[in-house]
Amino acid sequence: MTERREFLAMAGALMAAPMINRGRFLVFPGAEYSARCLALMERALVIDMLSPLTLNFPLMAKWNTNPELFTQADFDRFRSSGIHVFHTAVGTGGPDAHQSTYQFIARWNGFLAGSDQFFMRIDSAGDFDRVKGSGKLGVMLGVQNSEHFRTPNDVATFYGMGQRVSQLTYNSRNMIGNGSTERRDEGLSDFGVRIVEKMNEIGMGVDVSHCGDKTSLDAFEASKKPVLVTHSNVRALNPGHPRCKPDEVIRAVGKAGSVMGITGVRNFVKGSEPTTIDDMIDHFEYVAKMIGVEHVGVGSDIDLDGYDDMPPEDYKRLKAGFKGSYAFRDKIDIDEVAHPKRMYDLTDGLIRRKYSDDQILGILGGNFRRVFSQIWV
Repeated sequence: MTERREFLAMAGALMAAPMINRGRFLVFPGAEYSARCLALMERALVIDMLSPLTLNFPLMAKWNTNPELFTQADFDRFRSSGIHVFHTAVGTGGPDAHQSTYQFIARWNGFLAGSDQFFMRIDSAGDFDRVKGSGKLGVMLGVQNSEHFRTPNDVATFYGMGQRVSQLTYNSRNMIGNGSTERRDEGLSDFGVRIVEKMNEIGMGVDVSHCGDKTSLDAFEASKKPVLVTHSNVRALNPGHPRCKPDEVIRAVGKAGSVMGITGVRNFVKGSEPTTIDDMIDHFEYVAKMIGVEHVGVGSDIDLDGYDDMPPEDYKRLKAGFKGSYAFRDKIDIDEVAHPKRMYDLTDGLIRRKYSDDQILGILGGNFRRVFSQIWV
């Protein structure tokens, strides 16, 4: 029955959409996609392992304070993106890391409770199926730093609040290990090993996206469960960039049976212009060829519109907050995937690269769903 409903919904969409080229349909204004792309997006569970609801921070603060300000029109825009689950992690930290992260998770819980007609929190692998069937949007609560874990017991506290993924470090050093832009990387500390062990015990995902190379490899060695790279890129395709992962880390992802999410951040994808969607898809293909397509996913690292559409002052502050090694250029986004329908463009791009339907469904979300079923137990 589910497959039949999906087929009928797909057929209805195609009947309503004008065919503008052979086998291609104008479903959204100014955007044309293949019939196969539309069918795959209808079937897929689409998980973006790094996508805040908005990079307009004042707007997000208003939604957190008063969830009723998030309207049906807002929901319809998110829903039409084709993304079912948003991992909304941000970087926290500093001297008040525990308190600020506690408040961050609490505000999210308040927002989700106040807009439960639109959202559900993703707490278990079973929620992935439930969210797609519900017609709601799923939000996975994560944090891009683990400085708020003062002791291993704090892992259980934040898990109880709904946190399901924690990146061990952001770009700098903390008591757990070293970030990707630190001058030196001595790997995980003894305390860091204890935190990883507690995360394994509780069932919280260990993420090393922003971690230094040695800290990342140590995490794979210390963890008894698959370690995630939720949003990163391939250093072999962008030599020297600290936010890209070397082959050793990518091989560790495959050995652990885990998944690496690929970003569309311009300066992570390529060090020179032009930088296009095909350059981004090269990163998917590199990882797929090295360790298998079942270990590749999506971690866009943008909201629906991208960084370049942020309020100007916030955009300026964001760029200024990172070291020169981030190598920002005039634009942060890749134009072809810095819009709400980016998953459709990615799907069409993967079709052009001759991936099978099952492989594309895995990349769009099935691979991350599989690994979370192993971690969240």
